[in-house]
Amino acid sequence: MSEPGVSEPGASAFVRHPERFLGLDDASSARETSAAWVLPLPLDLTTSFLPGTRLGPAAIIEASNQVELYDALVDCEAASVYGVHTLPVFLPPASPREAFEAIADFVAALPLDDRLLVTLGGEHSLTPGVIRGLKRQFGYDDLALVQIDAHSDLRDTFDGTPYSHACSTRRALDDVTAVYQLGIRSVCEEEVAFVRENPSRARVWSAYALHRDRDGRSLEELREAITGRRVYLTLDVDGFDPSVISATGTPEPGGIGWYDGLAIIQTVCQNATVVAFDCVELSPMPGGHASAFAAAKLVYRTLNEVMRSRGVFDG
Repeated sequence: MSEPGVSEPGASAFVRHPERFLGLDDASSARETSAAWVLPLPLDLTTSFLPGTRLGPAAIIEASNQVELYDALVDCEAASVYGVHTLPVFLPPASPREAFEAIADFVAALPLDDRLLVTLGGEHSLTPGVIRGLKRQFGYDDLALVQIDAHSDLRDTFDGTPYSHACSTRRALDDVTAVYQLGIRSVCEEEVAFVRENPSRARVWSAYALHRDRDGRSLEELREAITGRRVYLTLDVDGFDPSVISATGTPEPGGIGWYDGLAIIQTVCQNATVVAFDCVELSPMPGGHASAFAAAKLVYRTLNEVMRSRGVFDG
């Protein structure tokens, strides 16, 4: 038997690159040829309860090195087919407003062309900055936001700033036509009032409603709302039940299950054009490596669904 890390004579060797998402080799992660770019964005300025989201991107990338490249749902080592390049870590300024503006400027200047941008957070306040940057670059005027989350994030201001993570969706609505939220189970009166007063701009399927929906009507309503539209997809890990992902700053019981979450993502990808997505609010904790692995697996599955919708895979 060979020593750990040493290949048997004649065996093919796969060398992991731990600084890259999925640990991909040079051929599968070249900047010029990869169809997806992963942006680590360790933002941690306005987190509530427990900080630590600045450690999220590195934890997701580290855990992704243990994710099998073969995906049974597309019947291949998917990332090797379309390529995933990991961009250098982007460190925004230590001010919520300046961070928003810097993120928008950075994303607007990325030579994305038709590449898929995947942002790893970091707190949720990065989302409106990324959306603003994409709008500047591509001129989107019909973009919708689909959000998996425990919290609506529709406050106009929180803790003295309108650029808090608790205001991320409200700020994003400056650049998207509507938001469709799933898994919500923690809101304030201001957010409830905003949704009731703006039914054409904010639609919510609470975690409780999804739990009681035995006939799949919620997914059908989501499909009807987004079919044929451009969508930015934001995945806040606290949208999932803590039994799936517990390492997050503000966990809430009663969240979305793993397969229900994947069904939502598949519905979005199969019926809308996903222009970019993010995964935010992972806050790594000692002994919580299962959460980082689940987040990494979630990002990879979402990547593969987007790429399938773009015709990379058959079926």
